[in-house]
Amino acid sequence: MKIEEFLTTWAAAECAGDTTAIGQLLTDDFTAVGPLGFTLSKEDWLGRHASGQMSYESYDFADVVVRSYEDTAVAIVRQHAIGTFNGHPVPSDLRASIVLVRSGDSWLLSTVHMSFVAGTPGAPPIPGRG
Repeated sequence: MKIEEFLTTWAAAECAGDTTAIGQLLTDDFTAVGPLGFTLSKEDWLGRHASGQMSYESYDFADVVVRSYEDTAVAIVRQHAIGTFNGHPVPSDLRASIVLVRSGDSWLLSTVHMSFVAGTPGAPPIPGRG
């Protein structure tokens, strides 16, 4: 599976809240860093969906730039998602750094680090623009 296919598959699984599919795409030691600096383990990431706390209407990636290094790849993406966490809207646009590791003919997601995109809905205001 190519990296772009992996990202499409992962986005679809996130949108569907499919914990089985998501779990198969993550490394056992997966770590996510959220836009406020919190961290989530694989168990935490899957638990958000399993508990019903996290739900999405849409979830996709744009502006994808991939750098490959043998059995590792780094993708920088703009994530656009419409969803809620505990009934509250989540930021619709995030920038994410995604680290993938090769697993046979496919890839697994090892790490994702997300940050707000200044000036977008749900993000803190741009400094100096009260």
